[in-house]
Amino acid sequence: MTVDEDYAGQRLDNFLIRQLKGVPKTHVYRIIRSGEVRVNKGRAQADTRVEAGDVVRLPPVRTSERAGQKAEAMAQEIARHGASSTTGGYAPSREFPILFEDDFVLAIDKPAGVAVHGGSGVSFGVIEQLRMARPEADFLELVHRLDRETSGIIVFAKDAETHKFLSQAFEERSVEKYYVGIVNGSVPEKQKTIDAPIMEHSVKRGLMIINKKGKPAVTDYEVLEDFGKFSFLQFRIHTGRTHQIRVHMQYVGHPLVCDELYGDGIPVRISSFKRNFKLSKYEEEEKPILSRVGLHAQRLLFSDMEGKQYSFEAEMPKDMRALLQQLRKWKG
Repeated sequence: MTVDEDYAGQRLDNFLIRQLKGVPKTHVYRIIRSGEVRVNKGRAQADTRVEAGDVVRLPPVRTSERAGQKAEAMAQEIARHGASSTTGGYAPSREFPILFEDDFVLAIDKPAGVAVHGGSGVSFGVIEQLRMARPEADFLELVHRLDRETSGIIVFAKDAETHKFLSQAFEERSVEKYYVGIVNGSVPEKQKTIDAPIMEHSVKRGLMIINKKGKPAVTDYEVLEDFGKFSFLQFRIHTGRTHQIRVHMQYVGHPLVCDELYGDGIPVRISSFKRNFKLSKYEEEEKPILSRVGLHAQRLLFSDMEGKQYSFEAEMPKDMRALLQQLRKWKG
């Protein structure tokens, strides 16, 4: 098959998954790894970007009736229920709050607990749900990513040209990205730039660490409110490394609240505000105010190919607002 302009810039694996509907993803990745898929007569990796005019050669593939029925049933379930949230309940695809949409860009407010895309033990994420909810859309691709437990703004491109331009804008750091978060402790320096390279741990997959051999990572922070035991901060990230804010705040000794990877992972309850913190049996059963990483992607600003300015803002979710309200009450 020949790649047309609508699919230019798409990853090879995503291109094939959309073209070979009903074929299991595992089989798609298997034929890529085995070299049976050729792009312009050469072997290609799953993350290879296809361009308009590329000739993609495929081996014969067949979808069994059972596989097709399973795929259809899965699609119906996704459309009906949406993504199962790790923090409880559902995040139905039809109910993702839309912050902005035009012919080129879609911006939504992603709930905490919902993965952006399938993989690593997650069957499907926001992108798959949106595609299921919009069967008429020929093109819908992620421009950037958020951690599963982080809430806030996610941007999608609705055509290949916009996707290529915005992906490059994120890589070249021309997009302004602001987050808010609640960290442990009183942060002494009220404004600071953290410039510390980040890389993945050599043994613990998925865990990021500060290391001089890592990729450059720069985070600005400003303390908005200091509650003593906790602090409320605004962040601006100049790079987009995995877990960047979480790793940098651990590095300066003030990890984000409820962070299992880089902090204590302890949910915040009313009883957490006691001077001598010791839970009773009743308090151990108390529903937490916040039980996920206290981080929210709040604002995003960028320009499109024609210089048009885009600016999105997502209100903090209920759980973070509730914790701030309790902190203010406790301090007062």
